[in-house]
Amino acid sequence: MMSSDFTRRGFVAAISATTLAAALPTSAFALTDAQAKSLIDKAVVDINKVINSGKSLNGMIRDFERIFVKYGDVPIIARSALGADARRASKSQLNAYTKAFQGYMSRKYGKRFNEFVGGQITVLSSGKVKSFHEVKTSVKLRGQAPFGVNFLVSDRSGKSKFFDMIIEGISLRLSEKAEIGAMLDRRKGDINGLIADLKKAG
Repeated sequence: MMSSDFTRRGFVAAISATTLAAALPTSAFALTDAQAKSLIDKAVVDINKVINSGKSLNGMIRDFERIFVKYGDVPIIARSALGADARRASKSQLNAYTKAFQGYMSRKYGKRFNEFVGGQITVLSSGKVKSFHEVKTSVKLRGQAPFGVNFLVSDRSGKSKFFDMIIEGISLRLSEKAEIGAMLDRRKGDINGLIADLKKAG
């Protein structure tokens, strides 16, 4: 049986997906707590539907990718996962990398939706933190006590999107930065090689 810690970390990955220091929002336009909470309210409704849809795993993965793109700031998350190496990538490389990263995240974490069938996410509150908003949710998985997951939301890209998720002090963005960094190291810094690997990974 999986440990509670493993399951909880898997949950964070699965729903964000979603979700690094170089890309933290530095300013917000006019995003309010109500707007940030509304975004996550809608995302949670969609996530709960997928979790309890009864669809095949492939069907849930496809739905997860749509949710990730709709509510997550994929370019920001992808670029921050690449870190400082994003500055030396060409525009075409960044575009290709972002698309490959999107598919990689969807496959890697969408596969774990089966672990959360029968679970439920509830939005609790929203508050401004520096230049972004933090929306707190409560997650109930079968056989476990509820635990908190926080979505970090910004409108830096021009639309309200979540750019990270935090659970028990663990940032999904920072976790993915470590993963992508390790993949790039194995390619000896070759971004094109990383893109090729991401297309097959997950």
